Amino acid sequence: MRERLREHAGDSAALRDAIRRWLSEHPECRTVAIFAALPGEPDLLPLVTLHPERRWVLPKVQGDALSFHEVTAPEHELITGAFGIREPRADSPLVAIPEIDVFLCPGLAFDLLGNRLGRGRGFYDRMLEMARPDALKLGVCFPFQLVDDTFLEPHDIRMDGLITPSPAP
Repeated sequence: MRERLREHAGDSAALRDAIRRWLSEHPECRTVAIFAALPGEPDLLPLVTLHPERRWVLPKVQGDALSFHEVTAPEHELITGAFGIREPRADSPLVAIPEIDVFLCPGLAFDLLGNRLGRGRGFYDRMLEMARPDALKLGVCFPFQLVDDTFLEPHDIRMDGLITPSPAP
């Protein structure tokens, strides 16, 4: 799966277009959590400058938890942090998790029920437990990441939907 992710990293533009369409249909989602891509993951950072009318937040690893920080110019505001992941600088404004309207979540794989297979450390599952009940949790993936079973565990948080470059089956 990780090798296929690396092969499809260039498909990020189509996935960003799908996210832009989704956002245009959901103007009420003002504060949007995205992620800085690991190798092979879709690059969502261009959305920040394409849609300055939104409040964009990115995660920062704090021990075994994630905090979210507002970013307006990712090319200047991100540094390499824990696990080699780009994250907001320490002076980036902190945004409380309940202030976030929609979480665009990475994953290695997703099933059509919205179950997500992450990277095994539980950062997103623990963080999403603190989100508002009405905050949307959307998996962001390429079509090949859709699988029949993600081997759901009791602590896993289900996504409310999936965004792919083409509509999910």
